[in-house]
Parts: sequence; structure tokens; C-alpha cells
Amino acid sequence: MKRILSLASAVTATLAIAACTPASGGGDAGPPQPGGTLRYGLSQAPTCSDPAQAGTNQTLYVTRQIVDSLTDQNPATGEITPWLATSWQVSPDAKSFTFHLRPDVTFSDGTPLTATSVQKNFDAIAHTLTTAKAPLGASYLAGYAGTTVIDPLTADIRFDAPNAQFLQASSTPQLGILADVTTAKPAEQRCLGDDIGSGPFVYAGYRQDISATLARRPGYRWGSAVFAHPGEAYLDRIEFTVVPEAGVRTGSLSSNQLDAVSDALPQDVPQLEATGAEVQFASNPGVPFGLQPNLSRAPLSDAAVRQALLHGIDRTQLVDTVLGPQFLPATGALASKTPGYVDLSNSIGYDPEQARHLLDNAGWAPGGDGIRVKDGRRLSFGVLFSTAFAANRATLELVQQQLRSIGVDLRLELAAAGEYTARQNAGDFDTTYYNTTRADGDILRTTFGRGQRNLNQREPIAALDRALADQLSTTDPAARGALVAAAQRSVIDNGLWLPTIELSQAIGRSAAVHDLRFEASARLQFHDTWLSTR
Repeated sequence: MKRILSLASAVTATLAIAACTPASGGGDAGPPQPGGTLRYGLSQAPTCSDPAQAGTNQTLYVTRQIVDSLTDQNPATGEITPWLATSWQVSPDAKSFTFHLRPDVTFSDGTPLTATSVQKNFDAIAHTLTTAKAPLGASYLAGYAGTTVIDPLTADIRFDAPNAQFLQASSTPQLGILADVTTAKPAEQRCLGDDIGSGPFVYAGYRQDISATLARRPGYRWGSAVFAHPGEAYLDRIEFTVVPEAGVRTGSLSSNQLDAVSDALPQDVPQLEATGAEVQFASNPGVPFGLQPNLSRAPLSDAAVRQALLHGIDRTQLVDTVLGPQFLPATGALASKTPGYVDLSNSIGYDPEQARHLLDNAGWAPGGDGIRVKDGRRLSFGVLFSTAFAANRATLELVQQQLRSIGVDLRLELAAAGEYTARQNAGDFDTTYYNTTRADGDILRTTFGRGQRNLNQREPIAALDRALADQLSTTDPAARGALVAAAQRSVIDNGLWLPTIELSQAIGRSAAVHDLRFEASARLQFHDTWLSTR
């Protein structure tokens, strides 16, 4: 793919970004006006039309609109609030979660939402889709023992071990509730664009890798408590088109061919602002972007190398050079917006002299070309990455330069989405580069737990494994927060994650787009969005 962001031009481009708008824009233009079609340019194709199988932001921008969840999460406070469920109880041992459903909800095929619907959704994720097709949703249901239908509007979800994270997980689109006609299908048939949910929009068209069209759901009246209003969406339709080239997206927005676009980049801001458009930002919670080392491979099996790398990355330079001031340097194992986040910047601060000292003491001596050598082996390794975020290549190219200055050779290995996932699953990488979004500290378990994907290919680490397990066992916020804090420190102390930058969503939108909002996990929610006259 053509490189989207030039290191040489990015420094100048970042200077123009300071005037960009915050996470909810265009909300002061008077009372909302119903009607109209919003034309949206995605930077990547959705991977599947099924919310349960969705992983990328571009996929979730589409799939979130057709599905409601049992609960919602307030993006400002982190509080779990009612949605399809009006109330719930959590057992003291965090093994049982009882949800009481609204009585007036229907799916877009006319069938009612019942406790059996909840049962069939979670059974399908746990037993049909599994981690192979729904890695996030299945991880939220780890230890799922089944759902008991107490009465038509009461469902009790049970786990065979404590699972305190599940209440927050019930707010995610991956655990959104779909109609029986959808949950009865095999995984592949749930990716064809005919999924049935209870959300404010329905699929009106879906062409894989090209476009997706959503239409307003008539009669919708059970919006989340977080929504600005509970009734029908204002927009008549949303037309999502895949536009992978950043310059084409910017040009289309500037020329009024699109109303909003993903991944607006710093150098595009002047052109957008000249036409009256703006850029909205929202920082993603969860695990920030970073390199995850495969500990089964040399040289990343050497703990001293991993610690040296932590101090060899200048994260502030990454932000200042590649991204701009609306992005943040990563400061630990969690992004700063995540509930329970701990600032570990002192443990990963840029200190190239400390990095060189660690490598010297570990026996890695500078070679003739500046790359260190030990026992005849160069200090060289690859990083597997994709273009899921437009600035990934430029970010890693600068990391490559930074690490070379301490005697480390970083090889960039760009892979298409399918190859990227296949190589991750096979453990065919030295390091792999990505981020994971979730507004809950349990994202550490799904990213670093040995019982999950274990991309680190690590052996047991007693302190980390204990913290990850114990945070599932307590419903006391302070006690759970302390365990999540301990897990963050252990991840960094053991060099399991080499953080770079925190992801922010950067959405370019025309002046005609109002109340374009982000949910707690920084994914777009179009329910309250409306259009004024173009």
C-alpha cells in the first residue's frame, strides 16, 4: 500500500491540528433535524457484518449501529448504565449475573427480545463462534457455564469461575443481542450483511470490501440511558464506502462527496478546515499501541534486551513527528483513558544511555556496522504489523531509527489482514504490533494471560498470573483496581509489551454533521447524529 504519512512532512503538518474539535462535535447548531443520508468514508473494509465477530474500529463503526447491548457504559464516567436490561444483580462470588429485560423491545424482523434470546446469543458465541471467530466476545465469556431463563424477561448468566469483568463486557458490541435467525447461523453466514438486531439502524445493503448501507429502524424507542434521546435515530440512512487512500478521503470530504471520514491525518487538517470541515478526536482506552515480543524466539527471549528496548523508544518524538498533539505517548501497559490506568512512564522513560548500559552488561557488543552482536548473532528482529491504523508504518519507521541508535536492527514486516492474523495465531513472528481497545482493565488478561492467545508465548509468571486471575474474583472497585495496577506493573517489569503511542480516533466531518458521538470504547455511535442543510 502507498505510504500515507511522510516523516518529512509530518512535523509541519502537526502544527495545524491544534484547532481540531473534541470527541462530540457540531452539537451547538440548534435542535436536531431528522432525515438525510450521511455518507461516510471508511479507511478499511469491515471484516464481517456480525457484531460478535467484529474486531477492527472500521468494522465496529458499522456493526455497532444495528445491535443493542444489555448495558451501556458512560464514556465520561465509566459507569455501567441500563440499555436492553433495566436492572441487574451480580452474585457476591461474581459467578452469576442476573439481567431484567425491557418488555417492549423487538428485533428488526419483528420478533421480541426475551431471556431466551440472550441465552442463544451467548451460547452461540461460546460454542459456535468460539475464540476462532469471535476472539473478543469469547474471551469476555471465558468460563461460561450457561444461561438460565428464569422467566421470559429474566436471564441468569453463569460462569464456572469468578468473572467480575463481565458486567462491563455486557456493554460491548461483541456481546450485543441479535435475533434467533442470526444466532442460529454458522459463523461464515453471519458475515453476509443480513444480521438482525434490535438497534436503531438495519442493514439495507452490504458488499464485502466495498460498502455497507444502513437504514433507520422505524419504531425504535429503547435507546441507551447514555443516548441524548431514546427514540428513533435522526438519520434516514448511512452509506459507508471503503476509501483506503487518505488523500482520496480528504478530497472527497472537502468536495462534499462525503460527509465524514475515518483516520483524518495531520497534514489533511488545513485542507479540511479551508472547506469548513473539522476533525474530532477521541482517545482509545485499553492496551496502547506497542510491540509484543515472542519470548520463545531469540533475541527477545533475553529479558535484558526487552528492558533495553523499553528505554530505547522515544515516545514523545513519535507523537511530535508522526501524529500531532491530539495523540499521546504511551506511558504503560494501559492507555490513560482506561479505568484503573497506572502511569508507568518512569519505568519506560526514554534513556538511550540506560538502554546501551543494559545491552553492554548482557554481553551485546557493538558490531562493525553499529548493530550489536552476541555469540555471533546480530541483535536483529522483525515486527509484524498491518495498516489497520494509517500511521503504523511511519511510526515503526521512526522506532526503527531510534533503536538503531542503540545498536538494534528492527525489520519491518508489513502483512495484509489475513496473513497478519494467520501469522499471529501461528506464533510466526518476533514481535507483533497492534493495540486493543476496551474500557476495562481486564483487557490485560485477554492480551497477556496464558490462558488466552498468549502471543508472548510466555511461561508462568506468578505475580502476573495471580493478579490477572484475582481481578476476576472481586467486585469491590478499589480491590480490583489494585490488582489491575499490579498486573500493569508486572507486564512492564517483564517486558511483555513495548508501548509506543496511545491510539486516538480522528474523524473528519463536514460542518453539516452534528452530534457525532463516541461510545466509551471510542467507537462511533450514530444514534444521535443529524445533518443540517449541506
